[in-house]
Amino acid sequence: MYPNNREELRNKYLDIRSQLADNADSLIGLERFMAYTVTKILRDNYNQIEHDYNSSSELYPYWQTYPPQERGRQPIGDQYPWIEVGEHAVGTWLAMNLSRYFEVDNLTLPSGPDQRFVVTHPEIAKATNDITDSAWLMIDIKSAGPRDDAHNSVMSHNQLSGSGKWPSVVEGVMNDALMATGKRRSHEFLPTLPPIVIDTYERVLPVVTMALKPIYKMESNIPVSEGWRGQPLSRLDLATIPNGLLLCVNPNYIREHPGLLFPGKDDKSVALLKRRARVNFTILETIGAWRHKIINNKNTKI
Repeated sequence: MYPNNREELRNKYLDIRSQLADNADSLIGLERFMAYTVTKILRDNYNQIEHDYNSSSELYPYWQTYPPQERGRQPIGDQYPWIEVGEHAVGTWLAMNLSRYFEVDNLTLPSGPDQRFVVTHPEIAKATNDITDSAWLMIDIKSAGPRDDAHNSVMSHNQLSGSGKWPSVVEGVMNDALMATGKRRSHEFLPTLPPIVIDTYERVLPVVTMALKPIYKMESNIPVSEGWRGQPLSRLDLATIPNGLLLCVNPNYIREHPGLLFPGKDDKSVALLKRRARVNFTILETIGAWRHKIINNKNTKI
């Protein structure tokens, strides 16, 4: 199973990487199309997603005896951890319904975002000037409540792609460390996803990464033991994060937009490969308004 054509694969990879790095508009066009389409899917089906999400609160009698364990620092006991509700009500829903809009295939890596789909569509070929008609869409579900409803998203190293260098045949694809720049402190951040993959079917798959944040409301702020009222869905935030070639090579958004990545929950004392960073949605919107969209039952236009 180990690839015996590494040199041929590397040469093809480097050729595709060069084409995409030299023609940034192809990657930008691909990401714009993916952002538009995923936004449309979520908006067209928001009522069903909201129903599925809110069912977790309505099913309270069935799990209240064995609630999910508290997470985070010093929880005060007036809400329940809701991470898995977002992963299943939103993430699993996407997995079940994405094929209504794309030709969808399965492909995986040992680690990465929650949801990973190979998607094929004629518009991808148009966007990439016929370099490819497919992409590897990777979406991580980032549930948040009203207390941590910030205009950013914490991203792990395996949820973003990087520069994607392939120095020699015997070495694998590797990325340069990026600088997460904050107002008071900065630290290096090492994305570990490749910017492009050529799979065993020889499909060229640019990696498209998104953060999807289900934001829930708290219907009460008293201890859960005294009268919990539920945590219904308030909205969805969808952020389309630039591919590593756009971040690091051309146009090099990290250099052009300091603060696009800024320190997250970790500092320099955390090992580089475990260190997280936050993606600033305000700067994403500056790069392209379509890169951050709010989706709820009050908006229908894309």
